[in-house]
Amino acid sequence: MLEIIDKYLQKWKDLGHQSRPGEIEPEMADATQNEDEEWRNWNVIPSKVTDSEIQEFEESIGFKLPASFKLYLKHKHFYDLQIAECNLCSHPVNIWRSELSEMIFNGYPREYLIDKGRIPFANWSDWGYLCFDTTANCDDFDYPIVLWDHERADNFEKKYQNFSSMLYELDEVDKRMKDEE
Repeated sequence: MLEIIDKYLQKWKDLGHQSRPGEIEPEMADATQNEDEEWRNWNVIPSKVTDSEIQEFEESIGFKLPASFKLYLKHKHFYDLQIAECNLCSHPVNIWRSELSEMIFNGYPREYLIDKGRIPFANWSDWGYLCFDTTANCDDFDYPIVLWDHERADNFEKKYQNFSSMLYELDEVDKRMKDEE
């Protein structure tokens, strides 16, 4: 699973897609860049997320997170990570909780998502979210992943068995898309 994350972080770096407008956390900023440029280059760094931070975050959202997602949070910090149609929530050092909280509580009205037990963690293309479905009966909080379409607010399409299987399946989709080019 972590190899897939690393593969796509490297892919986007190789394509020159590690920049964004605005502020970059100092630990992730490219020190060689001219500070007058609007778009700021950023670097992937090892995660500094702790178990206690994850536990505090779980308490703030009212749900336990899957072990595979916790492993992902503790792997690397980045600003952008896209695999096929999935664009995972920004995960910068120091402010990762606020980025994920923004998606969960302020991305779309809460009553459609978190209040119904769906925890968004990634954008799907430009029209929806991938969410953990906490309403499903599962072991060890290894929730299935559902796709929520913002134009059909009450509709949740089961998309993946869990977070780790999602990454493997997205990797396969990306490979097929590349082969078709």
